[in-house]
Formats: sequence, structure tokens, C-alpha cells
Amino acid sequence: MPIFMIERKFAEPVAPRLNAFDELNAINDDQGVRWLYSFLSPDRLRTFCLYEAESAEAIRRAAERAGIPADLVIEVSARVYPDGSMTPVA
Repeated sequence: MPIFMIERKFAEPVAPRLNAFDELNAINDDQGVRWLYSFLSPDRLRTFCLYEAESAEAIRRAAERAGIPADLVIEVSARVYPDGSMTPVA
């Protein structure tokens, strides 16, 4: 399954709420999207998330239903390691 990096920009600092994750995961499941994990910027105004999905459009649909931004959705194809080696993502 393809892997995507999503950048999300927020007007207010993100404060993750545990009870929100069940709803987000249910929406993602409906769209065939699997959230792997996210990174927060130091100011908590941006997140960088890794997802598995059939398409970028599926990620955008899930984000719209969840009421969260998906400002940049980029499919990634390989991992690059500090020694210069690469491995496919999928």
C-alpha cells in the first residue's frame, strides 16, 4: 500500500485529545486510510504525519470529514538511510 507524508498547518497549537483518536481512526477506516504516526513542530502549529492509503484523495476525504487540514499530501517511495542506502517503502 502506498505511504504518504501529510503536512497539516493549524491556527492554534495542537493539543491531542485521547478521546478524539477513536473518531479519527473510524473516519480513516471508512476511507481505507491507516494513520501510522505523526510528529509535532515545537510550536505545535504543524504536524507531519505518515499514512498508508490507496491514494492522496482518500487522505484528503478523510481529513475533510474529520475537520482537519491536509495542506500538503506527498506520496513517498523510498527510505534513505545515513549510510546512503535506500529501501522501497511499500
